[in-house]
Amino acid sequence: MQIDAHQHYWHPARGDYDWMPKDDPVLARPYGPADLAPHLAAHGIGGTVLVQAAATVGETEYMLGIADATEHVKAVVGWIDFERPDQRATLARLARHPKFRGVRPMIQDIPDDGWMLREDVQWGFRAVAELGLSFDALGFPRHLANFLTIFRRHPDLRVVVDHCMKPQIRHHGPEAFAAWAEGMARIAGETGAFCKFSALVTEASPGWTVDDLAPYAEHVLAVFGPERVMWGSDWPVCRLRAEYGVWRAAAEALTAVLSPVSRARVFGGTAAAFYRL
Repeated sequence: MQIDAHQHYWHPARGDYDWMPKDDPVLARPYGPADLAPHLAAHGIGGTVLVQAAATVGETEYMLGIADATEHVKAVVGWIDFERPDQRATLARLARHPKFRGVRPMIQDIPDDGWMLREDVQWGFRAVAELGLSFDALGFPRHLANFLTIFRRHPDLRVVVDHCMKPQIRHHGPEAFAAWAEGMARIAGETGAFCKFSALVTEASPGWTVDDLAPYAEHVLAVFGPERVMWGSDWPVCRLRAEYGVWRAAAEALTAVLSPVSRARVFGGTAAAFYRL
């Protein structure tokens, strides 16, 4: 089965998407399964991983309701408040849902880059590991060193790095690329983390080309290997730079050098293994 390892559904009227510009013509509108279904059918994708977009347990429960009613949603990655140890019981309750697979703190939006290193949030990483759940690491290149510390501190934590850690392709010079590449290589080499091959288009300039993305895709595939890389659309956020099919075609071009077996891993097998689908 081909799998889209990272997509979102939301309804802005719910009121908890604090990051979303209220007047953005692409983002500030409802997106649901009926909107994505034609794209999945066009590309032969049989399953998706639905990922949180709001820092509330309420949104996680909203997504689980969608998953209950939607065959193509095979897994849900939700959210709990790592600053509230009493939410371990909430995490345990969510873990009993057959499609709940893990959590994603919205670390990229937290002003304190050292937040994840605080002692009062370590219970959250431990609880995720103890409950057999996964952790989606959402951040920017400036978070790489701290994520490496966390992944080494909690070696039993099953981790996937979201969006290749969002390299700022539109602003990257040689030094910035080298720093990102080194940080990603250390995470790949020193931990068992996986990586989502997603969101590169939204970090590129509006007039991006496949050649602009190629050094980043090549590096991720080289250091993690196809068995630890999974493709995701990041739809509908990807629509800021490209429609679903355009990003999918770019990803296929960027992986054309791989063997059929390796491509099958990137476009489905890795996600199925990591999320235990």
